[in-house]
Amino acid sequence: MARPRTTPRTVDHPELSEVSLQQALEALADPVRRMVVCQLAQAGGEKGCGTFDTPVSDSTLTHHFNVLREAGVIRQHYRGTAKLNSLRDEEMDARFPGLLSAVVSAAQAEV
Repeated sequence: MARPRTTPRTVDHPELSEVSLQQALEALADPVRRMVVCQLAQAGGEKGCGTFDTPVSDSTLTHHFNVLREAGVIRQHYRGTAKLNSLRDEEMDARFPGLLSAVVSAAQAEV
């Protein structure tokens, strides 16, 4: 009996040329999403979905990850069963110069 062929799970990401400034700003306007962005900036690399410190449920956090991904702010990929997140900071800086660093700096100053 043949084993079913498995394909790796993938996540779709927009081209940043397709993301409007309005979409990026709306994604970054939410305080929970800013928390995610700040935690990714502090991590300086990848962070698993279950490792974020936020005041929302896992299902709500999944929604926030989707909004950030669809706005081009984060990149997600699977490593085994873990879904990892990273900032698209260089790409975002090329599209919207200084936006992410300004948001991160302002959010950290509020704390």
